[in-house]
Amino acid sequence: MTLALGIDPGTATTGYGLVRLTNDGGLEAVAFGVILTPAHQPAQERLLTLHRDLKKIISRHHPETCAVEKLFFQRNISTAIAVGQARGVVMLSIAEAGLEVAEYTPNEVKQAVAGYGSAQKRQVQEMVRVLLALPEIPRPDDAADALAIAITHLHTKRY
Repeated sequence: MTLALGIDPGTATTGYGLVRLTNDGGLEAVAFGVILTPAHQPAQERLLTLHRDLKKIISRHHPETCAVEKLFFQRNISTAIAVGQARGVVMLSIAEAGLEVAEYTPNEVKQAVAGYGSAQKRQVQEMVRVLLALPEIPRPDDAADALAIAITHLHTKRY
């Protein structure tokens, strides 16, 4: 059984989701949630919080593999820089744990989870719910996105 950690990076909110590939080929949600950093904190403290909390998640669950959403073009350059910084901290945390990491674009995640690279966010979230047999769509959105990234990675690793 493979346990994958999916991460949707951000400075204010970083989503995480752990999904296990079961012996019968099914998918099981192990844990999911978000790492929040206060807006009033200086950037370096927010990044440190992200690093510490991600290390705790990795040490608590011991994933065998990780996947992170690739940074895609954004019109707001300051948002892109902040997300890039968060991605750097995420990649550092994963490397520090000695884990392999894969990166997927939002369209690759949509294609893998919903079967359509231009699927709407709500469609992807509903497919996450169905694939993981959850009673409702995971909240907040960042956690659902992270689960979708983990599912994408497990589907991709099969082939």
